[in-house]
Order: sequence, then C-alpha cells, then structure tokens
Amino acid sequence: MAGTTSTTLDLGPQALVVARLAEAVREEQLGAPTPCPEYAVRNLLGHLVGLTRAFRDAGRKDLGPTTDTDPGSSLPDVTPDWRTELPKLLAELAEAWRDPSAWAGETRAGGVDLPGEVAGLVATNELVIHGWDLARATGQHYAPDAAALQASHDFLAPAADDPDSSGIFGPAVPVPDEAPLLDRLIGLSGRDPSWTATG
Repeated sequence: MAGTTSTTLDLGPQALVVARLAEAVREEQLGAPTPCPEYAVRNLLGHLVGLTRAFRDAGRKDLGPTTDTDPGSSLPDVTPDWRTELPKLLAELAEAWRDPSAWAGETRAGGVDLPGEVAGLVATNELVIHGWDLARATGQHYAPDAAALQASHDFLAPAADDPDSSGIFGPAVPVPDEAPLLDRLIGLSGRDPSWTATG
C-alpha cells in the first residue's frame, strides 16, 4: 500500500486547525460551493463529522456502525449541534491516535479493513485535504500542520506514479515541481490549487 510510515504522528495540531476553521464558518456560508463538486459547505462539514467519528473509532479499534458505513452511501449534512460536536470529535480523534496501539494491527474505516498504520495516514490525509477544502470554500487562510502536510503528501505521492491509479480523491491535477508542498498535495488529491468559490 502506498506511503506507509514506521512512526506515529500526532494528529492533534491538524485537528485543531480544522476545528478553528469550522468555528469561523458563518451560517450564511453553509450553502456555498466547495472544491468537492457534490458538496456545499454544510455537506463538507457533515462529512468531517462523520469521518472524524469513524476514524476516532478506527483508532480505538471500536469497530461497528461508525466504521462499517461507506461514506459515499448518502450525502452528509450538518446536524443542529455540529458546532459543538465537530470540535469534540476532532479532539477525541487526536487522542485516539496518540495511542501507539492505534497504529498497530488491523482496523476498519468506511467499511474497508486496513492496517492501523494506513488508517492513521488516511485520517491525516482527510484532515489536511478537507481542511483546505473548507478554508477555500469560506475564504479563510489555511496553514496546515507541517508534519501532517508532509505525511499526507508522502502518502498520496506514490499513486501519482501509477498510471492505473485514480488516487483516493480522483486523478491528480498536474502541478509544477517547484510549487509549494501544499499546492503539490492538493494537485495529488485531484483538486486545482487555484480553485476559488467565485470560480
């Protein structure tokens, strides 16, 4: 599997970045478009709630409905209490993956069985990429955690060299080699780094 690592990674700093971005979202922005074509901001936030819960439980090896559900089975949406629920789940996610046992053995997320090490990297990648999505959609500055950014890039990069791979998020968008690491990662995720909500 692409991009594994023999060390654990603290997801806390990146989880905090996402929590702060979410906190700054205004109610009138919930219907705004995002770099995810099917998602408005409210759907992206709903997806973040769901994936954060799923990967928290995957880290805890608490397998069940939250880890067995395909995230593409329905269009996610925010609930009335998402503003308190999402930061709580993000903190719990980070805490779960601070336990070295989360990165060992097997676990499951999105209905897919994965080595713990790979699941941790997928969780990291989701937080970094969707943090960018949320920042771009709501006009916020985005400065991801440097360690999470590097891990996410290293995780996605091998798929770009595989002509038979469409990547986790979709086919890569070409980005110059000299571009900033974040732009190169966003290109690897199938997004245009120059995307804006206004087109």
